[in-house]
Amino acid sequence: MNDWPDLAGRLDQSGHVLPVRVYYEDTDFTGIVYHGAYVRFFERARSDFLRLIGIHHSELAEGDDGTSLAFAVRTMTLDFQKPAKIDDVLEVRTSLAEYKGARIKLDQLIYRGDELLVSVAVTVAVISSEGRPTRLPSVLSEKLLKHRPSEQD
Repeated sequence: MNDWPDLAGRLDQSGHVLPVRVYYEDTDFTGIVYHGAYVRFFERARSDFLRLIGIHHSELAEGDDGTSLAFAVRTMTLDFQKPAKIDDVLEVRTSLAEYKGARIKLDQLIYRGDELLVSVAVTVAVISSEGRPTRLPSVLSEKLLKHRPSEQD
């Protein structure tokens, strides 16, 4: 069901953009976004990026051939530059940096207007239900590779 087409953000030439509003629950006692909230914002954006390109977590879990797959964060390096505050409207931008074997590297940036607040380089592993690294099925790999930034073509 797609009653709210913009709920998952949008795809553009550089990747994916997800709007996020900062709520009270995202902040610490000073009204500044708690560092752990950014990890949640980045996770939502990665999930919605995959959803919009046709890779769904629920379908991966069911598996085409009975093999259940999932994504697991392998590494994540965050760089905090400026704080976000309660009621800010942010944009989380996600782009595919590299895809090789069972590894997907993504660059993610959080902006408030034109101000870069936080960036992350994240490597996600595709794993089987037993926790072993595995490749995505070719049909899903093709969907992912279609969304490389234009400078990688």
